[in-house]
Amino acid sequence: MSAGDGISAVLTYAILTAISPVAIIAAILMLFSSRARVNGPMFVAGWVLSLAAVSGVAYALANAGNLAGDSTADDAVSWGKIAFGVLLLLVAARKWRSRPAPGAEPETPKWMAGIDAFSAGKAFTFGLIAGAAPKNFLLSAAAGVALAELGLSTTDALISLIVYVVVGSLTIAGPVVYYLIGGDRAKSALDSTKEWLMVHNAAVTTVVFLIFGVKLIADGLPALS
Repeated sequence: MSAGDGISAVLTYAILTAISPVAIIAAILMLFSSRARVNGPMFVAGWVLSLAAVSGVAYALANAGNLAGDSTADDAVSWGKIAFGVLLLLVAARKWRSRPAPGAEPETPKWMAGIDAFSAGKAFTFGLIAGAAPKNFLLSAAAGVALAELGLSTTDALISLIVYVVVGSLTIAGPVVYYLIGGDRAKSALDSTKEWLMVHNAAVTTVVFLIFGVKLIADGLPALS
């Protein structure tokens, strides 16, 4: 096994992590605040640290449990994947049913109103929380466990985890970098993106949960046969 195998194992999790409408909206709102040039990067830093911590700890714990060579542990992980997969399919169905009716104005979360007053520390903390939200926590943990199952060297596992964090952060860091380069000229495009995500948040999240749920079930079943 090589770093390439590890990257392949975490890439789907990283892409699904990157598809985080609420976190992307939060990052964009940071850029419309009075402290945009400080709070935007601080939010990204919190997000990156959160993904790195959860995936790294999950890998370390799973690797210490010797998942790569223990059939009993492998079975437990497989059943865990299937259970989480089924749970996520149920959550996806619930999210889809709770989506706004066509043409209806989506309800604006209360936390959005306070972002303009965030300090740098609060923006960083908010990034940590967003990165450890239930969906992202599960994805980061799943990425770490998937690497432990491969029995990679420490260096290859570290490279794979870095790729996971980088890819999983592209949609969060991207708007911030775009704003820092484009300034006020970038605000129009970012505002349009924010509005689209607010309208389609439920649909996007449903698709992510659906894909992740199916992937977990598909990963867990072959190991039990």
